[in-house]
Amino acid sequence: MVSGSRTALAGAALVAAATLLAGCASADDGSTSGTGAPEKLTFVSYGGSGQEAQIKAFQEPYTAAHPNVTFANSSPADVAQVKAQVQAGVVQWDVMSVAPAAAKQNCGTLFEKLSVPKLDPKDLSPQAVGECYVGNWSNATIFGYNAAKYPEGPKSLKDFFDTAKFPGKRGVITNLQNGILEFPLLADGVAPDKLYPIDVDRALRKWDTIRKDTLFAANVGALQQAASADQVDMFLLPDSRMISLLNDKKNVKMVWDTTVITLNALAVPLGSKHKAAAEDFLQSLVQPEPAAKIAEALGVVPVNVNAKPNLSENARQLEVNGPVNTGKSVTQDIDWYSQNFDAVTTRLGNWLVG
Repeated sequence: MVSGSRTALAGAALVAAATLLAGCASADDGSTSGTGAPEKLTFVSYGGSGQEAQIKAFQEPYTAAHPNVTFANSSPADVAQVKAQVQAGVVQWDVMSVAPAAAKQNCGTLFEKLSVPKLDPKDLSPQAVGECYVGNWSNATIFGYNAAKYPEGPKSLKDFFDTAKFPGKRGVITNLQNGILEFPLLADGVAPDKLYPIDVDRALRKWDTIRKDTLFAANVGALQQAASADQVDMFLLPDSRMISLLNDKKNVKMVWDTTVITLNALAVPLGSKHKAAAEDFLQSLVQPEPAAKIAEALGVVPVNVNAKPNLSENARQLEVNGPVNTGKSVTQDIDWYSQNFDAVTTRLGNWLVG
């Protein structure tokens, strides 16, 4: 379709937190969302500024309205961890960030089928609600660069792959949600409306041309840190992390060629002991006010069409649906990814270690 993450917990802390939570899970078996028995929802996302924003925009207002419901935060979100928990019959997470395609592919096997009757599709962006997920915002992954490195900056995605014209280190995130397959094809001349089905081999061949000059970051936080430390000169980074660079007064400029828009979603792991409370929480966070707050904090696109965010100057620089975007945008095909997620993940993983 074409159109005009307060936490600093890392992997070791996740294990410790999970152990503690497992010990207290049996005490919280009741599921309420307003009044009644205390419930603690374990919320797992990707850490950093994005998760901090979700705490402020989603969790704190929800607890204020539902004092019996509190949150324990952890990171990173990982489908493999959910699979291990479900298979072991010890599910410790209640709400987690997930690619909509992964939620759709594993609906009913790793993720709960949701009952969210308070949500009206006409108030939300397309595909914002799936059988096993609720979108919390849309990300635009944008081509950014260090303007001090390139006073005469790049103008197109082709320049990202031209190390003769623009020498320097590139950076891209290796998860499928941030355009690692779409961007090389767009740079190679594929029209936005012809991207799907994705030619994975062609995309990887394009990456081969600049492989030695590219940092393949495992997650958004790693690439944000590399860009902040001037370890990469050009980077394909989501708006929710690009805004942190702008807020930190980094000399970053954007190239508005074609951006890749991805729905960011939340799901409930299968076997959560707090499913009803989790469902109520998910319905709350896509209402106009929290949807606007998360957009203001991260510079992302709200999923509620009635949200009216008061964007900062920096956020307006990243507004993919605003006048700053003089290029095009392509929205990731959730159906294609849900049907091909495992095979493509394996293919990409083998290439990365090859």
